[in-house]
Amino acid sequence: MPDRIFTEQKLAELYDHFNPWGGRSGDDEFYMEHILSSDSVLDVGCGTGLLLRKAREFGHSGRLVGLDPADAMLEIGRNSRSDIEWTYGVLESARFDQEFDLVMMSGHAFQVFISDGEVRGVLAAVRRALTAQGKFVFETRNPSARRWERWTPEHAIEIAHPAGGVARMEHQVDLPIDGDLVSFTTRFTAPTFDGVMESRSTLRFLDESGLNVFLAEAGFEIEAQYGFWDRSPVTETSPEIITVARPASA
Repeated sequence: MPDRIFTEQKLAELYDHFNPWGGRSGDDEFYMEHILSSDSVLDVGCGTGLLLRKAREFGHSGRLVGLDPADAMLEIGRNSRSDIEWTYGVLESARFDQEFDLVMMSGHAFQVFISDGEVRGVLAAVRRALTAQGKFVFETRNPSARRWERWTPEHAIEIAHPAGGVARMEHQVDLPIDGDLVSFTTRFTAPTFDGVMESRSTLRFLDESGLNVFLAEAGFEIEAQYGFWDRSPVTETSPEIITVARPASA
């Protein structure tokens, strides 16, 4: 247990350096627009809560709640701001009830729900958490773009480590791909690490039609879907499926 906690803390400390504000082609600005126009916001899978912390800096004065199953990530948020609700756990257990004008999942967090049951469960929980006029905003990678083909050590990401030297993140995908599930190992090295730290993940790549079936079943209607953060339409080659959904009218 201590080794696992140590690893989680070290990786959490690097998270914002690998994912800095404004560093991913307009996604932060897209989400911030929705946050600042909503009085109450729930960020599911918030990580360190960078978006919520920035929202406070930009003047958001309403309710902001960050929810994440990694306490080491939340601790960074807690140490940064006390005027945000930092909640450890998963949405299905949180039992929010019509409390938020916006529920969001950034950073492709939606893809961690890999079974039909998990997808249905989280969408039902989002639906419960939203007010009648609320919005659910999230993104998932477009499977037809086959982004995982670049998740190889040859496409590693290297950044300057705050303590000096270089931190490196690389991926290795398990082949062959299992339907719409992609499993992979992420390896991290940094000057403050004793050797290589590894993390295992499996993500689900739902296509647009499959995703929209789940949304409709859960009682959502789609307000907009985009293929990239510039609000261009979803096409065969679009890297993203960015969705803005609302509770369906009765």
